[in-house]
Amino acid sequence: MSGAFPPSARLANEIARQFEHRPPADAATAVANHIKAVWDPRMKRALVDYVDAGADDLDPVAVLAANQVRATLK
Repeated sequence: MSGAFPPSARLANEIARQFEHRPPADAATAVANHIKAVWDPRMKRALVDYVDAGADDLDPVAVLAANQVRATLK
């Protein structure tokens, strides 16, 4: 992934690290729940767009979470 690392991706990685003691599916759900409850819709969209663009530097748990968040976007 070229270009700047967006703040939404950095934050998603930081949140994912807080749940690395859990199985990946459980961690992704916890991260997604946090993002859905707290993040502004623009940040959610930025994260999903980043995943769509490749996001090779995003934690795999954050990618799973972004895909769960995607389902809630309009």
